[in-house]
Amino acid sequence: MARVELYVSADVEADGPIPGPYSMLSFGLAVCGTFDGTRFTAPDPSERTFYAELKPISGDFDPQALEVSGLDRERLLREGRDPAEAMRAAAAWVKTVADGALPVLVAYPLAYDWMWLYWYWVRFTSRSPFGHSRHLDIKTFYAARAGAMAARSTKRQMPAALLSARPHTHNALDDAVEQAELFQNLFRWGG
Repeated sequence: MARVELYVSADVEADGPIPGPYSMLSFGLAVCGTFDGTRFTAPDPSERTFYAELKPISGDFDPQALEVSGLDRERLLREGRDPAEAMRAAAAWVKTVADGALPVLVAYPLAYDWMWLYWYWVRFTSRSPFGHSRHLDIKTFYAARAGAMAARSTKRQMPAALLSARPHTHNALDDAVEQAELFQNLFRWGG
């Protein structure tokens, strides 16, 4: 018997292109729905969320990446959460909100956010609450539902009715909630 899946939208802000040499500065998670194989249920994604700002793990950073997020690395060096503590807290949050369901991470685009989160979970806690492969790429999900090429599956090319009314702010929590609404709309969309 298949378990219910719980979809969790994720967004990451980092100070460079890859984890290790660079640092994840913040991440947001938002519950965006459950699916039992027949019925999709979509709660308000702003109701169950997790957000953390982290201490940088290296001295390397790309100034342009900081311009995108608007995060202050110097402040995070002083006030950011310890990465191990933040990743343990996030894993515990996922377990709590899943409440026995199988958690699946969703993101747009998945590759970037998954790379950071998975690396940080494995590095700082030894395992991801999503295993190594329970994730869905929202961009690919749209391409498949729309019968569109991947290169033509950007938010700018999606029907406006699918998009969230929330702005894309580059705050990881805001963007996780925005993406959760996009995922909910895509799940219900006939294509």
